[in-house]
Amino acid sequence: MVPSFHNADRPTHRRVMAIGLLFCAAFVAISFSLRPQPDTDRVLVKADRLMRTAGQPHKAN
Repeated sequence: MVPSFHNADRPTHRRVMAIGLLFCAAFVAISFSLRPQPDTDRVLVKADRLMRTAGQPHKAN
């Protein structure tokens, strides 16, 4: 059997996996916060209209 990092030292493997997960979460959080914000609020207006008309019958064409 070929020795591998996974079964050689379990506490070290868990520590490396936890640090990798933290780096991944930090990268996602930083890239999400640095994303350019939209100039218009058209999406918010559409979402508001959908929420106000939810449950009402559709108008016939």
